[in-house]
Amino acid sequence: MPENIEAWWARRRRSKGRDVPYEIGSYRSDWERFPVLIRQYHPDLNRNITLTQIPPAADVYLTWQCDMGHVFVATPEEQRYRPGTVRRRSSWCPDCLALAAPKRVVARASPAATSAPAPASSPSAAPSPAGAAADSPRSSGRLRAPGATRARPLPVPTAAPAARAAAPRTATTLQKAAGEAFHSGRAPRPASAAEGELRMLLADRLDLDLRAANAVAVRRPFFAHREVWPDIVLPELRVAIEYDTIGKFGLEHVGTREATDRRKDRLLREAGWEVIRVRCGKLQPLGEFDLVAGGVTRGLVERIVDRLRDIRGDLFVNAYLRAHAPASGPSPPGEKPSGPPA
Repeated sequence: MPENIEAWWARRRRSKGRDVPYEIGSYRSDWERFPVLIRQYHPDLNRNITLTQIPPAADVYLTWQCDMGHVFVATPEEQRYRPGTVRRRSSWCPDCLALAAPKRVVARASPAATSAPAPASSPSAAPSPAGAAADSPRSSGRLRAPGATRARPLPVPTAAPAARAAAPRTATTLQKAAGEAFHSGRAPRPASAAEGELRMLLADRLDLDLRAANAVAVRRPFFAHREVWPDIVLPELRVAIEYDTIGKFGLEHVGTREATDRRKDRLLREAGWEVIRVRCGKLQPLGEFDLVAGGVTRGLVERIVDRLRDIRGDLFVNAYLRAHAPASGPSPPGEKPSGPPA
């Protein structure tokens, strides 16, 4: 059960036998990928304990204050996973989120309005003659020719459960084998200019068509579809490249979205693919072949090529290098980013 910060700090001092159980900066690398939370945390509201002294998994209540001045209490885990599926700045604060998405008020009609009788001049209000049947021409308020019968709705044919179970699956699941790369109309457009810059530099280095495929079929559904959409697909090498940043409001690839990234990588590896994630904005590597970078540079492209050699071997990767590019060698020193990360 979470404790207040004073009780939690005292308990950690006793368990570790030190006046300062966690030194300042102990968990800096864990928190620096959450710039919004760094701004929201104020040591003066938390017994002068800095955020870098608190483990992200600590079961303790902390006091936070958003940019609008709202003060609220939450554990580190609650705050790191707060955005969920909402992609706006207000999602980091419960009060801002409630103000940004107020509940809709549905107006209900008063009982007097619903029970008021219709005017006598209305055709539908004219009383039916005594003893008139429900199917009589005057029962509906409209005159019908003598002998005419009321049209009845035809029953809608429905397939039996066995027939529905035997219905063919979608074209994607029926025709695409797991691990097959293809072009999918469901794939989202590139999310940033830096991603397009990285694709262009890779196309200049590798003799591959990087626009031929944008999806890979997998064995299990990923958000209701048996396909995933990496940022860059290399079908010949069976390698997917992802370019990850925290985004404008620090919401991307953190919290629940980091768990989604890990699930996506597992599905690709189950299908025989490997993943290289370029992690920017203080994001930590998730896999063995991930790279940490500050932006898109030619030096980054050389590091990606070196990772491709680690995954598929020098002989195989060198066969796809363009003739004007060196087959191997150190990355060019002193490169500056050619474009800002998204």
